[in-house]
Amino acid sequence: MDKNAYDVVVVGGGTAGLSAALILGRSRRRTLVVDAGEPRNAPAAHMHGYLSRDGMSPATFLEAGRREVASYGVELAGDRVTGAVPDGADGFHVPLAGGRTVQARRLVVTTGLVDELPDIAGVAERWGRDVLHCPYCDGWEVRDRPFGVIASPVAGAHQALLLSHWSKDVTLFLHTVQTLSDEDARRLAAANIAVVTGEVAGLAVEADRLTGVRMADGRIIERSVLFVAPRFTPRDGLLTVLGAETYETPFGPYVSVDATGRTSVPGVWAAGNAVGPAEQVVNAASAGYRAGATINNELVMTDLDRAAAALSG
Repeated sequence: MDKNAYDVVVVGGGTAGLSAALILGRSRRRTLVVDAGEPRNAPAAHMHGYLSRDGMSPATFLEAGRREVASYGVELAGDRVTGAVPDGADGFHVPLAGGRTVQARRLVVTTGLVDELPDIAGVAERWGRDVLHCPYCDGWEVRDRPFGVIASPVAGAHQALLLSHWSKDVTLFLHTVQTLSDEDARRLAAANIAVVTGEVAGLAVEADRLTGVRMADGRIIERSVLFVAPRFTPRDGLLTVLGAETYETPFGPYVSVDATGRTSVPGVWAAGNAVGPAEQVVNAASAGYRAGATINNELVMTDLDRAAAALSG
């Protein structure tokens, strides 16, 4: 057996990638997971909303996933895929940053996305602690505290309006957003959400805890939790180089996939945040599973069709 030849190479070892690898390993497929070790949820101490795993740390979750896939013979490489070139024979040459080039009959790209945070002093340092994004991920843990919300250039006041269900003390900071829609204004009034105009300069922190939002004019508005809406940038360079079709979303272009994760490029699947910003851990696990099962089904039938053709020939 060629040690560099695989049925499937999974690019990215987060939830979606490991889930795909798990079903592929259980399907007796020679599978390689290449992971650069840059999970999106690394700053978070806990993950939530995953039945039976609620509250587990992301690091512990991924460690357990790696052990599980390895038990089925899946190989894991701490490396980075630098490209993928069709080999002209229904597969791909896949070079790695470490110098190795592997062969794959099929590719699963689960490289995730990058959260580009607002350029406000202190936000990056508090990210995943008391500067948060998703109410479904963290809203329960900070419920009923004084919330601050930075208005989104894309979604306006939507995040603040949604968060009013978790706290009745919500302040919306317009920051660089100049105007809100009439609908947003009516809903803000109905939710009793205070609106602060002017740019935010930074955060006030005492004893390693957020205590307020510092305005450019020097005011400090007391808050103990701040929600921001990052700019989501998918790590989809490998997919776009291969020519995968994209579609426009309110957050920019994302690679198009069908219900199984199949892209427009023959032999290439994608799952997780690389194909959508709203894919939580539980969604990514499901998407990876579907991709893995679909790929195995396709390979089984492809091999049987070739064997049948050889017999008839």
